[in-house]
Order: sequence, then C-alpha cells, then structure tokens
Amino acid sequence: MRDFTFYAPTEIIFGRRAEERAGQAVARYGGSRVLIIYGGQSAVKSGLLERVENALKSAHLAVKTLGGVQPNPTLSFARKGVLTALAFQADFILAIGGGSVIDTAKAVAIGAAEPSTDIWTYWQGKAPVQKALPVGCVLTISASGSESSDSAVLTDDAHHDKRGINTPFNRPRFALMNPELTFTLSPRQIACGVTDILMHTLDRYFTPMQGNELTDALAEALMRTVIHYGPRAVECPTNYQAQSELMWAGSLSHNNLTGLGAEKEFAVHQLGHELSGVYGVPHGESLSAVWKAWAMYVYKQDPARFARYACNVWRIDTVTDTDSAARQGIDATVRFFARLGMPTNLPELLGRPLSESELHDLAERCSRGGTRTVSKLKPLAKEDLLLIYTAANQPAPSSGKSPKII
Repeated sequence: MRDFTFYAPTEIIFGRRAEERAGQAVARYGGSRVLIIYGGQSAVKSGLLERVENALKSAHLAVKTLGGVQPNPTLSFARKGVLTALAFQADFILAIGGGSVIDTAKAVAIGAAEPSTDIWTYWQGKAPVQKALPVGCVLTISASGSESSDSAVLTDDAHHDKRGINTPFNRPRFALMNPELTFTLSPRQIACGVTDILMHTLDRYFTPMQGNELTDALAEALMRTVIHYGPRAVECPTNYQAQSELMWAGSLSHNNLTGLGAEKEFAVHQLGHELSGVYGVPHGESLSAVWKAWAMYVYKQDPARFARYACNVWRIDTVTDTDSAARQGIDATVRFFARLGMPTNLPELLGRPLSESELHDLAERCSRGGTRTVSKLKPLAKEDLLLIYTAANQPAPSSGKSPKII
C-alpha cells in the first residue's frame, strides 16, 4: 500500500425506519435549532418530512423547513438557505434527500458559520473553508455518496458554472439510511444513481498510482456489486436487497475508501460537470455520455490497468492480448450504461449533436480558459478535452446498443 490518510467520521445508521432516529441523532451532536432542507414535494407527499419533523420535536428541538432544492443544486438557492439559517439562528442543518439536497445543506452550513464571506468564494478556491455548522442527512436516493463524503458541488446558475470543493468541514455528522425510502424513485433516477456510484469508483480506479492491492480489490468488488444489483433495482424499485446494496455502495464509493493510496482522478466528472452546468442535464447522464470517449482517448496510457478492470470486474477472460482486453472492458461498460437506458454519447444526452462552437466552449470551460489540465493518468489540456468532447459528439452505431431496461 502507498501512503494515505483516511478520515471518515460520519456515523451511519442503516436500515428500516432509520429516519425515526433523527431527533436522537441531532441531539447527540449538539443541535437544538434545526433547519431542514429538502427538495420537491415527494418528501411532503410521502409523509417523510412530517415523520422527521415529529422525531425532532419529540427530542424537544426547534425546527424550520426550507424546500425547493433542484437537481444540479444552485448557488442562488444555497444563498437563500444561508439567509434562512441566520434568521432562524440555526445551529444544525439537516438534509432530507439525495446529493443535490445534501450538497446544498453543506453550502448553507458553511455560509451560516461565516456569514461575512459569500459561499461562492470557497467554491472558486479563493479562500479555504475554516468552519461550518454540523450537518446530518436523511438519504432518499443512492447516488452521490454525499452523505459521507468531503465534497459538495454547486452551480452558479447566473453563469452556468458548476464546481465542487473538498474539505473535512463537508463531512456530515451522521447519515440515516433507510433503503425503503428509495422505493418511490423512478427507473431513470435509479439508473442515474447507479451510474454515479459506479463512476465514483471508476474515477478513483484509473490513476497512475499502482501497488494498492487491497484498495483495488475493494474497488473491484464494489463495482461488481453495483453492476449486479443496479439493473435489478431499475427493474423493481421495491427490491430491498438491491436497493440496500446500492445504498451502502454509494457511501463507500465516495468516502475515499475505494481510492486509498492513490490520487483522485475524476476526469470524467470534470467533463460531465460542464455539460450539467451549461445544459442542465442530470449528473449521472452527463457521466455516461462522455465515459467511452474519455476511456478510448486515455486507455493506451495504461492498457494493463484497463485490462485488469475488464478481467476482474467484467470477468472477461477470452482475450488474446492486453489491448483487446482493455477495449472489451470499455465496451462492456458502455453496454451496461445503454442497458440501463443511459446516454452513451452527446447526441443521446441532448437530443442533437453539438456545434463546433459549443464543443469549443465546453473545452474552454473545463480547462478554465486553458489555465489547467484535467486528469493525472493522462493530463488533458484544452485541446485534449476538445478531442474527447468531439469524440463523444459522434452517435453510436444502432447495431451496438443493448436492450434498455427503461
């Protein structure tokens, strides 16, 4: 194993009716005035919001709610949340939802702890986060892993700029994880979540760092689990076994366990963030749409790594050489995304090919105007990013698509 530091302090309370322990959990971590942040009306209609409010009030905690978080969470709403938290004098932020809600809660927690600094300052990298209010989560979708990660992503909706930050202050104090809360999700939501979970480990797996055998084995086992149970959850959202495996995989995939001893790669996430920021597409779909183009562009940098992925994750063993195995693993991944009903190129994602100027704009944004490279496996400058976006802009041959689940 290479050197690493592993910090994963989030308390996981997993299983049926976990959300009913919200009051006990908040009180245990010192909360007395709780701002609940949630998304749309599903939390209200399902009765989940009411159950959580009752659990908090039973623990004699003051409660205020703020709903309306959208997918690809926005800076403008997070700023509204900061003002709400300050007016309420909140000392604890509780998220009810998935990654967008949790990331918004993290932003509100940072902003309310230091109201003199606008939160986008941190996301722009102009100042380090120094403190934050404590955050807890009631998870309703298996996807981002934000319930136990140190990351949070926001979109500046005025400028279509999507960015993420990593800081220990983003770690939630606890996550209440009841797989039954995912039963009402649509197949598309589940498929996007499955893709995000898989990509969080793929983006850690394909790095230049070698020799982390146990980390690699854990990553490969997690990916096999997601590949096995993902389609089952899409086909039957009330399959508790499938949903529970995916929920736990989502947390482990993004709490850094599956990348210990290696640098974070996250090139595909960077490519996808620009698509979500500019076009407002779901995060998971932005990842599946560019993965093949990225993989085919970089795999010759380390074909043995891609071949190991093919053999250990996809169980591909009928190959004659490393290059062939690497390509078969890439193709198997693309077929998996297609089977889930996920887009595997930009025309499928957006309903049309992008123009040359639009592709240049994406590369310009992703490279921050040519001031940074993306990736460590193969550093990608603006011209490389443009080539990847251009490759992703080609429609897939109709004969290569697998039957969709959704």
